[in-house]
Amino acid sequence: MPFGPAGRRRVHPATRVFQALRIAVNRALAVLEAVLAAGLQVLRPGGRIVVLTYHSLEDRIVKRFIAAERRGCVCPPEVPVCVCGRSPRLRVVPGTPATPSQDEVASNPRSRSARLRAAERLAA
Repeated sequence: MPFGPAGRRRVHPATRVFQALRIAVNRALAVLEAVLAAGLQVLRPGGRIVVLTYHSLEDRIVKRFIAAERRGCVCPPEVPVCVCGRSPRLRVVPGTPATPSQDEVASNPRSRSARLRAAERLAA
């Protein structure tokens, strides 16, 4: 297999096409959003939600979900005082996102894009 910059193997051109087809057919991103919302509803205070993502589209959804639930207030920045009354529901677990070590990637190249994110439910 040909090598690209820095000795890394080049990805076959069809790889992204098949990945996009799998995502579309399985509705993976929409399902992920629904699962995150449903998971937060059933999570007790002190419980943790942990998500392992394998590509940037999934990771972006998880990252934004956690950030939104961590922020709480959804009032526009122009409003000087919070009127929504929404409080944060999650806090990020220190040490996340976790990524594979160089040894793991060397022994399992498919792990290179994996990210593990975790957040803890705050009191309701």
